[in-house]
Amino acid sequence: MKKIFVAAAFSLAAVGAYAAPAFNLDADVNRALKTFDVPGMAIAIVKDGKVVVAKGYGVRKLGEPTTVDGKTLFEVASNSKAFTAAGLAMLVDEGKIAWDDPVTKHLPGFQMFDSYVTGQMTVRDLLTHRSGLGLGAGDLLWWPSTTFSTDEIIAKLRYVKPATSFRASYAYDNLLYIVAGKIIAEKTGKPWGEAVQERILTPLGMTGTKTSVADMLATSDYSAPHSKINDKIAVVKPMPVPNAVGAVGINTNAEDIARWMTVLLNQGQMADGKQLFSAKQAAELWTEQTPMRIREPKPALAATKPNFFAYGLGFQLRDYKGRKIAMHGGALQGFYSTVLMVPEEKLGIAILTNAENSPAMASLYYRILDQYLKVQPSDWIQLYADQEAAMHKEELERQGKEHTARAAESKPSLPLSAYDGTYEDPWYGKVSIREEGGKRIMRFERTPDLSGVLEHFQHDSFIVRWQERNFNADAYVSFALNPDGSIERMKMAPISTETDFSYDFRDLNFTPVK
Repeated sequence: MKKIFVAAAFSLAAVGAYAAPAFNLDADVNRALKTFDVPGMAIAIVKDGKVVVAKGYGVRKLGEPTTVDGKTLFEVASNSKAFTAAGLAMLVDEGKIAWDDPVTKHLPGFQMFDSYVTGQMTVRDLLTHRSGLGLGAGDLLWWPSTTFSTDEIIAKLRYVKPATSFRASYAYDNLLYIVAGKIIAEKTGKPWGEAVQERILTPLGMTGTKTSVADMLATSDYSAPHSKINDKIAVVKPMPVPNAVGAVGINTNAEDIARWMTVLLNQGQMADGKQLFSAKQAAELWTEQTPMRIREPKPALAATKPNFFAYGLGFQLRDYKGRKIAMHGGALQGFYSTVLMVPEEKLGIAILTNAENSPAMASLYYRILDQYLKVQPSDWIQLYADQEAAMHKEELERQGKEHTARAAESKPSLPLSAYDGTYEDPWYGKVSIREEGGKRIMRFERTPDLSGVLEHFQHDSFIVRWQERNFNADAYVSFALNPDGSIERMKMAPISTETDFSYDFRDLNFTPVK
């Protein structure tokens, strides 16, 4: 009955069961904070070259009274990709690179799994998610925080097997943006962070923005990260990722992101009339490069379905109500963000949050879009809240059925101590399983926080429950045996469909180290 009720609610909402309240940004944001359990948020809106809004809401850190303001810094994760794309565009303007140069022209040691792809991969390909790598492939090399250097991550690309043919389809990746960041470093003679600071942030007056988590934490006005632990919001520790800055390195605030959106909407022209990058390159960033699959939304969200959907250079491209939109999202431990621009309307919207909740942002940017595009508004906050609750309930029920259906009385084929040892994956490296204090502990050698307790699930499958409970990424660990009873390999898979794809356990193929 409950499932039928949820479906009915969506259908009724789709035909106007939820009357949208009058637009009021402050009221809408505060309602979204409460509805989606988000402690703090910063909003920036630019229109026709002017900053309309650049302010904060809620608190920087749960349990403390200090409020978010327009200068409060947030990690914006993959919204950093646009800065890397712009950095490359500037190098194209300067004649130091071309979009269709082979990557090996600028990084001679660059190598993918397939030699053909190595030779054919261009600078453009680095930014367009069509390399053949699977979704989030190799992300465990930098997420959660690892001890791999940027150069080590790039070198390990040659061991990451492709999921599809080269340029055959879209699959989001981060590793190739790390490579793109390395090209910027090589061509400018400075680390990515220094190059971006000198060439983009300083000219735009983005004086508060930092290019590392460490620099952000050294300021007096920054937001703390928050994650759900057992469905309850909690403060968690920051997750520095200095080895992945080309993909996720920017930490910014509402005032600065407004300046960034303004120059993007003005085809690269700055307030003083000079071009940060040429109008030609600005157009290139927002030109469709890789088609993306359009998925059917729930009936209540039917209006959000685009007619076209593609990836450009550092931006997703789609439409809404007849207008083209250039946008991107960002997600790191404890922070989600969205940056969205409507070129025809000279409209830019940025939403920075200190929690991990996409519906909070989507519901607000659709509210803002409806207002500025002067279209019939919907109560997006209620619609997204209903969908989030229904989907989470469905996922919990799925996990419950999976747990009930397991062979609960089954036993492992081997004594528990026989599963102990060191295992190695071609691209990640080593993990260990050891008995510690009467429990079996799995540890990822180069990821200090990725350790957890193994518990038996069924047969030769176990579940690892990570000690950092905010990861929300517990995973199955399954062993396959040789005919003689020895362990041939170990595979992993996330338990929940809600687990972030950057926990790319499915791509790991561990074999015992003899």
